Amino acid sequence: MKKEYIVKLQCNECKHINYFTRRNKKTVDKKLEFKKLCPICRKHTLHKEVKK
Repeated sequence: MKKEYIVKLQCNECKHINYFTRRNKKTVDKKLEFKKLCPICRKHTLHKEVKK
């Protein structure tokens, strides 16, 4: 049985939470980081996982 959790992704520049994704805590040790489009900044920025 897979244990996947929904996590929030927050923009590093404007600090808005723009995306949600799933993560398996058993297989992935580090916090997730993606380069995604921020609608507030209107550019591609680094989005990191934050606590709920």
